[in-house]
Amino acid sequence: RWMVEPKVDGVAVSLRYEAGVFTVGATRGDGETGDDITANLRTVRTLPLRLEGAPRVLEVRGEVYMPTAEFERVQADQAAAGETPFANPRNATAGSLKQLDSRVVARRPLALMVYGLGEVSEDARVPDTQAGLIEWLRGLGLPTHDPGHLWLCSSAEELQGAIAELDALRRRLAFETDGAVLK
Repeated sequence: RWMVEPKVDGVAVSLRYEAGVFTVGATRGDGETGDDITANLRTVRTLPLRLEGAPRVLEVRGEVYMPTAEFERVQADQAAAGETPFANPRNATAGSLKQLDSRVVARRPLALMVYGLGEVSEDARVPDTQAGLIEWLRGLGLPTHDPGHLWLCSSAEELQGAIAELDALRRRLAFETDGAVLK
């Protein structure tokens, strides 16, 4: 069985929680060493700073993005102020997260979507399927994909159908997507 998820076109991040408290957040950086953007991530309104029922150590992976409607509003505000507009929501997000002043980032309408794990302490009862993982992460209070935007498939035909449904849904999603993820 496979799960089909929309691929959020944002900035990949890794978030570390210790005893349920958000402690560190980083980007991929150069692929070997990530950039510590903890202070900027703390300003993302959909990122919970505390989780109830989390294992002792929990590292989650996800994407920070700028919702499409918010991006359009930011673009209009920039144009009205005579500023150069961002090229797209992903560039707006990446530029926001690189800001040295987290107060600037706090004014940007960024959001988070989590979908995977990094390090997890042994006390965790991690589900063994992607569908179970998404449900578990959501139960901890982390933002995940809307269940209506996830497809469980058992055949190549179902996979093709799910991808076609996702393609038809793209314009109604709250974020830019650059494809599908199959797990």
